[in-house]
Order: sequence, then C-alpha cells, then structure tokens
Amino acid sequence: MKEVAVMQAKQWTVQIYINEDGNDTCARAVLTTRDGTGLAGTGRARRNPADPSVPEIGDELAVSRALTDLAEKLAVVAQRDITEFARSPVPSRSW
Repeated sequence: MKEVAVMQAKQWTVQIYINEDGNDTCARAVLTTRDGTGLAGTGRARRNPADPSVPEIGDELAVSRALTDLAEKLAVVAQRDITEFARSPVPSRSW
C-alpha cells in the first residue's frame, strides 16, 4: 500500500490596530508566524476637514495602507531569503 503524505496547515496571524485622533487615522498591521517571528506595517489616513466625517473610510484607508506596507516588507524579507539561499552551497550527498 502506498503511503500518503499529510501536509500540516500553517497559520500566520495578522492583527490590526487602529488609532484615531481627530482627522487622522493610524493603523498598524502586525504579522506573527507560528514560530513567533513578527513583522509590522503602518498606514495613515487624514480626512480633509471639508469632507464629511465617516470614520470607517479613514479606517479602511489606513488599514489598506498598513497591509500594503506589510506586504512590501514581507516581499523584501522573502527576496533576502531567496538571495541568501542561492548563495549557500548545496550540500553534497555521500553515496
């Protein structure tokens, strides 16, 4: 009988923190991997005083910018890891 490999699902968590101060909204997106590694992105939104006050819009803009910042930072880390791995000598096997 053929053995079936079972893949274990990984879970990473992103927590979003939002702070509002008048017309300014700041967001922080914090990624935590299963091994406790963390990475954070930040975003800001500022309401034009002439615009109507709709806090959800400021939240959405600030959070989307924080997530974009986080994604860009994660891509830099991945590229750095790829480069590091490519420079590492491949271990030879002894038969």
